[in-house]
Amino acid sequence: MLVPSRRRLRFEVWIVLGLSLGQSAVYSVVQLLDKMTRAPLAQGTSTLNRSQSTREYFDLTYQLLDSIFALVPVLLVIYFLTDQRQAKSGSGQDAGSAFRKLGFNLARPGKDLLQGLGLAALIGIPSLGLYAAGRALGITTAIIPSGLDAYWWTVPVLILSALRHAVVEEVIVVGYLLDRFGKFGWSMPLAIFVSSMLRGSYHLYQGFGPFIGNAIMGVVFAWIYTRTRRVMPLVIAHALLDIVAFVGFSLFGKAVGLG
Repeated sequence: MLVPSRRRLRFEVWIVLGLSLGQSAVYSVVQLLDKMTRAPLAQGTSTLNRSQSTREYFDLTYQLLDSIFALVPVLLVIYFLTDQRQAKSGSGQDAGSAFRKLGFNLARPGKDLLQGLGLAALIGIPSLGLYAAGRALGITTAIIPSGLDAYWWTVPVLILSALRHAVVEEVIVVGYLLDRFGKFGWSMPLAIFVSSMLRGSYHLYQGFGPFIGNAIMGVVFAWIYTRTRRVMPLVIAHALLDIVAFVGFSLFGKAVGLG
């Protein structure tokens, strides 16, 4: 099996991004321009988990389908990163595994959980300050983490949504892209910069404040990945941040006047 050329890898990266977060970034820029040409950003609203039907079980079906199909590019990335030569050689049970290569497994659950909790605290608290500053400066829309109606399945679906976002973003934007950028011959600072700018860009529909906050988060997460070579702590941290935001707003947002 031949080693893929840089040109082939570039096509591969464009395909993955075109099917996933690159597509989201393009839509995000268009949505930002749409909002800015309608009214000041401070008067805009961004709803993260929208209801897709007024009929309860059709809404549930749409939400589940969204989460399932959003994970397909992750499977594609896992396929691309799996070393078929090692896998066929039988040199080990996990030989060639993309899960092991990315650190996206349960090899060290306790340490990953502790690191994830620490990262969630490190990112989550400053994020609240950045959001407040962005609102005060008029560069951030009002963010509604959940627009779903209150059904029996609302909280589980929001948790599933948080897990989906965490897996898609950390596996693709950090683990996959840093691997491919390295094979392009890029320096690590350049690879981290591009990865973090992409992370910020697909949040632009929320305004410039979330763009800055997520870009900084991208730098921190990517730097940590270069030290640990494990995306699992990043997935845990990201999932915790989104679960607190999504579920917390769904249960308490309107009660405390956030909606």
